[in-house]
Amino acid sequence: MYNATRRPLRSRILRWYARAARDLPWRRTRDPYAIWVSEVMLQQTQVARVAPAYESFLRRFPTVASLARARLASVLRAWAGLGYNRRALNLHRAARLAGGSLPSDAQALRALPGIGRYTASAVACFATGAPEAFADTNIRRVLGRIALGRVATLDEAVAIDAALLPPRAADRWHHALMDLGAMLCLSRHPRCGECPVREVCAGRGTAGEPAGRRQSAFATSDRKVRGEIVRALRGARGGLSERALAAAIGDPRVHALARTLEQEGLLSRRGSRLVLG
Repeated sequence: MYNATRRPLRSRILRWYARAARDLPWRRTRDPYAIWVSEVMLQQTQVARVAPAYESFLRRFPTVASLARARLASVLRAWAGLGYNRRALNLHRAARLAGGSLPSDAQALRALPGIGRYTASAVACFATGAPEAFADTNIRRVLGRIALGRVATLDEAVAIDAALLPPRAADRWHHALMDLGAMLCLSRHPRCGECPVREVCAGRGTAGEPAGRRQSAFATSDRKVRGEIVRALRGARGGLSERALAAAIGDPRVHALARTLEQEGLLSRRGSRLVLG
């Protein structure tokens, strides 16, 4: 498939993208720092929630140096509404280790805490156009359906992407795949009739993907309580005693989860009070 249809496949997808691309704020920059912030925010968070938070965060911390200088508590407050506060913690830690500027090379990026294979490749590609192969959920679905007739595993998707990757415009190629997955090649109800590559797609007309394995209710609830602890302390500049925090949230796991958050570096103690950072 790759050799026979690679060029027309790429051309069709890129032509579709030229007329249908989403206008997203992180696509208007080549600054690796701004792109990195967007990639971290977009992990498990919808685009509609990220867009306003992204612009607000960059107004508060416009450079990696300004983020590095900030107190963690300020970063966590700016992160309000995005969930998964550990991502903000890793952003802050990586900014402090970056030495005033963020590298745009994938290998150098992976040396920083919290930046894995996907994020490093995505930042390098979107900042410099580097021909890095990578795959998020949308890319796995699009390339997997086209080539395999099903959603690809991460390794399968990266291999397919590497085989199809254009020699130039790798950034536009990946944005196009993401938009195709977000707009037409949907998980539940794919809009195959509107797809620019429907004639060569092995998964054309497939039903939606089966539901993924759900987290246990207990794990979901733990995450909810962790978020409530951070929200409560975000609104209490002088911090709260552990007893007051437990009373405000009303959950018996507050004490244990507060200790976990403290070990992770999201909370600290000032005397008898818990504070952010």
